Amino acid sequence: MQSTTSTQGGQPIQEENVPILSRIAVTAADGGVGIIMGIISATLSYYFTTNRGLSLTNAGIVWILFGIWNAVNDPIYGYITDRTKSKLGRRIPYVRYGAPLITISYIACWINWPVTDNQTILFIHFLIALFFYDTFYTAVASALYVLPFEMAVSNKARGSIFIWKVLFSVIGMAFPLVVLGFRPGANDDTTPFVTFQIILAVIVGLIVFASSYIVKENHYTQEEEQPPFFKALLSSFKNKSFLIFEVLSFTVIYVQSALFMGLGYYMEEVTNVNVIPLIVAMLISTIGTLIILVTRHETWGVKKLMQGCLLGISVGAITLSFLGKNQIFATIAFFLIGLGVAAGFYLIQIQFGDVIDYDEIQTGLRREGVYAGVNSLVTKPAFSFANSIFLWVIAYYGYDTTLDKGLQTGSAETGILLGWMLVPGILLFISFLIMFLYPLAGPKWKEQKEKLSKIHHEKEKEYLAKLGYKSE
Repeated sequence: MQSTTSTQGGQPIQEENVPILSRIAVTAADGGVGIIMGIISATLSYYFTTNRGLSLTNAGIVWILFGIWNAVNDPIYGYITDRTKSKLGRRIPYVRYGAPLITISYIACWINWPVTDNQTILFIHFLIALFFYDTFYTAVASALYVLPFEMAVSNKARGSIFIWKVLFSVIGMAFPLVVLGFRPGANDDTTPFVTFQIILAVIVGLIVFASSYIVKENHYTQEEEQPPFFKALLSSFKNKSFLIFEVLSFTVIYVQSALFMGLGYYMEEVTNVNVIPLIVAMLISTIGTLIILVTRHETWGVKKLMQGCLLGISVGAITLSFLGKNQIFATIAFFLIGLGVAAGFYLIQIQFGDVIDYDEIQTGLRREGVYAGVNSLVTKPAFSFANSIFLWVIAYYGYDTTLDKGLQTGSAETGILLGWMLVPGILLFISFLIMFLYPLAGPKWKEQKEKLSKIHHEKEKEYLAKLGYKSE
């Protein structure tokens, strides 16, 4: 229920409000697809190499081939949806009709084909499964990602949605970690694990499908004229802050993918380390850092906070690469990694918004969709590289996919640690150094943001008044 506060042109003016059920629906759906993507990252390579018999080398090649498609389909999809016109809006159709497709394609990743001992068949299955799953994932997840901006105009109303998004993001991070605890070993029966994946896919699909009937988006954006595809694509690379951000964004995606990918191997094979204190340390650090970032990013500045998080997780990742077999050093490393997890959840989105704000100051245009598409074009390969490099490194160090859990050689354990966290540590330190060149900080940037905020506020008031709402 919205309360009347004033009038405009004889019509009641109300404060814009997004119903709590809509807030929960869109963020629960977003969190649901995040969970299954986290499980794909954490366990699918392991499932195909350890349980199905695909070689580590071939699995790495699949990830590289997949990365090419993964980079291309996002900007194409974003451009198509920006131009979509329907009674449901620009995003809702992809959520509603994509829900059953993402469910089926996720299940297809885990169902065995009749021929299970042929490398060519396994290679094709892995590649096709990833291809179709990511296509439908992109359609659904991208729509859910931008829906908060379509559901509300005022920053206050949007903020009420993002609070729920952070909550479901934390759940989405924790759930794959739980799944890692019961994935089958090389010689275990996979039926219970596959059954679980099917049930999970159906539940997530139902949540996503139901959300499309609860969430309502504003339709005025369908009337906006969109720039030509290649012109919009190329112009974004003239934004210096965006180029710097892309280095950081690539690193964040790589680190997040590597973290989930290698964690299961670490938990199972580095047997002299108790992982429970490590996970607890990371969760404490993540939650504590999130609180600091949410409450202090305005006063301390995004640039300084991001640099602090980058340096911390870099030290943690490199420490884990060389001292990950020691309980004390591993616990400290996981605590430091929690800094980066929090930054990836929250701070990276704030920085992305600043980059788009700067573009608007320079061009007078608001182009979230274009920048999101270009960002995916640059960063999506990081997901594939993280998986490929890890698989190739552990293969080089002698990892044996036919052994039961905990039976790998000391060399294989070393390979797990180096393949898991050494490259992320190096990329993070490079990003820390590059952030010194990031221009969107300091009093001058704050002044520009304030001017842009006033422009947005006036536009917001004008549009909401037309709809019969009040904007503070």
